[in-house]
Amino acid sequence: MTDTPAEPVPIPGPRNIEWVGDAETGFLRLLDQTVLPNEVVYLDCRDVKSVWDAIKRLSVRGAPAIGIAAAFGCVIGTQHGGFDPAADHLATSRPTAVNLFWAIDRMKRVTPRTPEALLIEAKAIHAEDAAMCQRIGEHALALIQELRTDPSPPRPISFLTHCNAGALATGGIGTATASMYLAKKNGAKIRVFADETRPLLQGARLTAFELDAAGIDVTLICDGMAGQVLREGKVDVVITGADRIAANGDTANKIGTYPLAVMAKHHGVPFLVAAPSSTFDMSITDGSAIPIELRSAEEITEGFGKRTAPPGVKTYSPAFDVTPAELITAIITEHGAIRPVEAEHVRGTVGSIQ
Repeated sequence: MTDTPAEPVPIPGPRNIEWVGDAETGFLRLLDQTVLPNEVVYLDCRDVKSVWDAIKRLSVRGAPAIGIAAAFGCVIGTQHGGFDPAADHLATSRPTAVNLFWAIDRMKRVTPRTPEALLIEAKAIHAEDAAMCQRIGEHALALIQELRTDPSPPRPISFLTHCNAGALATGGIGTATASMYLAKKNGAKIRVFADETRPLLQGARLTAFELDAAGIDVTLICDGMAGQVLREGKVDVVITGADRIAANGDTANKIGTYPLAVMAKHHGVPFLVAAPSSTFDMSITDGSAIPIELRSAEEITEGFGKRTAPPGVKTYSPAFDVTPAELITAIITEHGAIRPVEAEHVRGTVGSIQ
């Protein structure tokens, strides 16, 4: 890798976050990801409640995108004369994604707290995330090419990913998907296996949608098929995003990530996590202290409006699980790869930045 950044890769597909208008009267426009891939619908958020609702119901999701949306939500709150109530309320929307709190804390440091000054900062957070995605992709692709057991062409680079850590989840070309977009831009042959990611199917509805739209060879599989795909030797690298990373490298991500890491370890396949430095929570020693959001029973029993379980059946629906650091080959940040994943190396890469 050189210090000269590559030409930015255009963000594929529909934009997921956009500020429309000026600081005093403008609003936040969000792509409603709950209706993808069947419809492309935008939500115009003109008050804090609508931003909070969009984050809570997963119309906007992915840790970086949640943070960006919250930053713009702080601008909207200030338009109506209430920065502090807006910031406090937005912080209650989802408990696990640390970028939400990181972005709000950054907005709190803006002076003066005028809509104009806050909008400049929110737009900076958005632009910086896009640049971070690009750098993460460059570092990840270099490491993947180093780790491949069969790097000779014409075998494509074969990825397996879980949930959606793509352009729809960030302000740029994604975290886990960034290396995919860069590899394609560089002319490399690639293929991607995408887990459905139950119960809300972010892999099926979002990852498959955006990769297919970008012309990337993507194969959708059920979550329970991942072990067989790994066993058959079809995968060079497993790469996911993250919602919060503890100081020792333990990583919270969408439910189903932990067993995927266990299977990758068993089959000798590198397991990578791609995330910006803002996703690290250095105040948490290890993953046992990461709060895990519990979702409603209806997401399991009546997914997408159709009942698939007996009425009244008990459910347990954590939205995330924690992958221990020892199962992670490397964490890829905008500053490079943390490898091996240990507290000392985490501090050396991101500790002085936060």
